[in-house]
Amino acid sequence: MLSWPFKSLGWAVLLIAQLGNAHAATGSWSTQVPGLMVAMSDRASASQEVAPPAAANVQAAQIERVQWQFQHSPGALLSAWLCHPEQCVALPGMRGSTRALAGRTADAPLHFRFALRPGQRPVRVQGLQMIVNYQ
Repeated sequence: MLSWPFKSLGWAVLLIAQLGNAHAATGSWSTQVPGLMVAMSDRASASQEVAPPAAANVQAAQIERVQWQFQHSPGALLSAWLCHPEQCVALPGMRGSTRALAGRTADAPLHFRFALRPGQRPVRVQGLQMIVNYQ
C-alpha cells in the first residue's frame, strides 16, 4: 500500500495531465477547393487558398494530419504539392494523407500547387478536397 505522499503526488500528476488536455482542442475541418487549369511545366499553378472556418476554433492548435484528393484526366503527368505558408509537401498521388505538416499552425491558409511535367499538354485539375485534423 502506498503512503499518503505518494498517493498525493499521483493525484497531482493526474490532475495536471487532465488540465493540459483541456486546453488542447481536437477536431477537424474539411473543404472543397475550386478546380484549376495547369498549363505550364516551368511554373507551378496554385489553387485558391482555403482557411479553416470560424467554427473550427483552431486558435493555438497544430495540424496533426491532412488528407487530400484531386482528379485529373487519365495519363496526365503532374507534380503536386500541398502547401502551408511555412512548408510545401510533395504529394505522391491523387489521394492520400500526410503527417508532414504536423506541428504547423492550424489557423494558416492551405493551398494546392501543380506543375506539368515537361512535354505535357495543359490539364484541368478538379475535385480538390482536403480534411485537416488538428490538436
